[in-house]
Amino acid sequence: MSVKIDETLTVECETGNYHTFCPISCVSWLYQKIEDSFFLVVGTKTCGYFLQNALGVMIFAEPRYAMAELEEGDISAQLNDYEGLKKLCIRIRKDRDPSVIIWIGTCTTEIIKMDLEGMAPKLEWEIGIPILVARANGLDYAFTQGEDTVLAAMAHRCPETELSVHERKETIHNFLTSRKKEELVEYAIHPSLVLFGSLPSSVASQLNLELKRQSVKVSGWLPAQKYKDLPSLGDEVYVCGVHPFLSRTATTLIRREKCQLIGAPFPIGPDGTRAWIEKICAVFGVQPQGLEEREEQIWASLKDYLDLLHGKSVFFTGDNLLEASLARFLIRCGMIVHEIGIPYMDKRYQAAELSLLRDTCIKMCVPIPRIVEKPDNSNQIRRIRE
Repeated sequence: MSVKIDETLTVECETGNYHTFCPISCVSWLYQKIEDSFFLVVGTKTCGYFLQNALGVMIFAEPRYAMAELEEGDISAQLNDYEGLKKLCIRIRKDRDPSVIIWIGTCTTEIIKMDLEGMAPKLEWEIGIPILVARANGLDYAFTQGEDTVLAAMAHRCPETELSVHERKETIHNFLTSRKKEELVEYAIHPSLVLFGSLPSSVASQLNLELKRQSVKVSGWLPAQKYKDLPSLGDEVYVCGVHPFLSRTATTLIRREKCQLIGAPFPIGPDGTRAWIEKICAVFGVQPQGLEEREEQIWASLKDYLDLLHGKSVFFTGDNLLEASLARFLIRCGMIVHEIGIPYMDKRYQAAELSLLRDTCIKMCVPIPRIVEKPDNSNQIRRIRE
């Protein structure tokens, strides 16, 4: 007996609040990723309490972040914000000597219209350290979007490419012909590829290695381990994201830096990673090798976990913008997803992911879940009970 599956994917929108962690928590992984950075969060004592509890880093560990606390006088616009931030940044330069200071704006800076973008260039010139401004307030952004605003700001500081594609091909050709015959053909000749999104170094190295197996060379990452090692960008550079929540960064790279975006599913799960690599290879005209076998090996190693998940169901209430990718992966694991609640959905940036979600549901013979942006908790609880 065959069952007809509805093959349409619908995205609805409700009017709920962002029921999510505060986006200033992006500091917790970014300050560790960018090793020569310092993050200065400009906000109230509440922001400080949140950071201390969410990050769980004791003060004697000397983490590379701090709070610039706004007092009542600051909030009523009676004190000099510029002088206060200047003193803090001079102290940071003296104590930590970072390559970049990143100001994180909070809800309070938005409400009192604090001109961080106006103050940063002047102070940067005065103290001689690059200062970036990233808005990460909970009024406008969900949990993971704090990283998005930081990377979008950082993209403006990336150097421009120096070599054209033709010059780069000529350089690579001369390099290859000068090597011994047995060392030839490690990478295909293709334009520069920059990956964007913060990942642990071990995971980033693994993705570099997976692409290297397909003769695809990664020119750089945004963010880099060091601010001084930011990748070169320009109209002949291809970029590809590793996270679903980086739509602002993607837009900045396309519009301001004139890069070419590779619209791929995201490397979450063996299925997503395979599709991500295949799309990059397709753009560069490289025939992928052994990806199907690699994916099957990983699924086989996960068999004990898949047996536990098979037939169970999950309902996403919306928190971090990873929901569509996680739902697709769990459906492939044998689960049933009733609903995908998500704080915000950029349908253009996640188009390839949504297509893979639909194809996965058809392949696994399960209904395609409804996707609800900005879900209302009360409505979701009612639907969960139903």
